Amino acid sequence: MRKMESLEIRHMTAEDVPAAALIERQNFTLPWEEESFFQALEKKETIYLTAFAHGKVVGYVGMWTVLDEGEITNVSVKKECQGQHIGRRLLTALEDEGRKRGIETFFLEVRKSNAPAIHLYESCGFTAQGIRKNFYENPREDGILMCKR
Repeated sequence: MRKMESLEIRHMTAEDVPAAALIERQNFTLPWEEESFFQALEKKETIYLTAFAHGKVVGYVGMWTVLDEGEITNVSVKKECQGQHIGRRLLTALEDEGRKRGIETFFLEVRKSNAPAIHLYESCGFTAQGIRKNFYENPREDGILMCKR
């Protein structure tokens, strides 16, 4: 697929939450509710970014920070927009924002069966650090812990 040229990435606002929650429901079996996004946005130790194409939310990414570490909690792109490098651009923007806050190490978990996401994370410099047994539910599955320093 071709790269989406007219992509804008900015900090998530409360107005972006309904669209982000809809994408979350499309992509995950145990999605975050809107309230979870609102609560995350209120915390100073979080970074949430939204991607827009032609004025519409097409993806988002989020991270919780502690000292010099960041735990990436969400990376999600609308199904019809996947394969257009939006996830990569969101991760790059999140890393840039994290580094501005002193983040040196980034962590995330990914389903063992999610080959496209694993490929994306590896191509962005993440490496597998271990397995989290039965980390995911519905269906139950191991998670791969990945890290980028």
